[in-house]
Amino acid sequence: MAFNIVLFEPEIPNNTGNIGRLSLASGCKLHLVKPFGFDISDKRVKRAGLDYWKHVDLYVYECIEDFFEQHQNKPMAFFSAKAEKLHWELPYEKDLFLIFGKESTGLPPKVIKQYTADLYKIPLFSPHIRSLNLSNAVGIIVYQGLYQIK
Repeated sequence: MAFNIVLFEPEIPNNTGNIGRLSLASGCKLHLVKPFGFDISDKRVKRAGLDYWKHVDLYVYECIEDFFEQHQNKPMAFFSAKAEKLHWELPYEKDLFLIFGKESTGLPPKVIKQYTADLYKIPLFSPHIRSLNLSNAVGIIVYQGLYQIK
């Protein structure tokens, strides 16, 4: 597997479905951390993932603490508009956990504070937007990483 894509408390089923399809296409594992803003069996998730959803290498966690307990000491990179470092500075490696926050508020403040050294952002070149769509952001990060480790 290339990377581990992690979504903390995803809210929009279509984004999660699209990211599921992306994880399958890119050879990544998908980790979803509850609570979700939708039911995982939601037809919008499956519609966005089409008939690929059943093939996604999917892991579900009850809460953020469960996720961290199961993956402590693993290489992780966190993504937030509040980061100082750009994603181009990230030293990608195989099996890296790429961690994204929920669509409305991003990563929890306690996670940003604890993992500041591992926090990255995608640069935005317009003052008229504050963030990218989550599925677009995940796609940028995953394919940048695949390019670097190829």
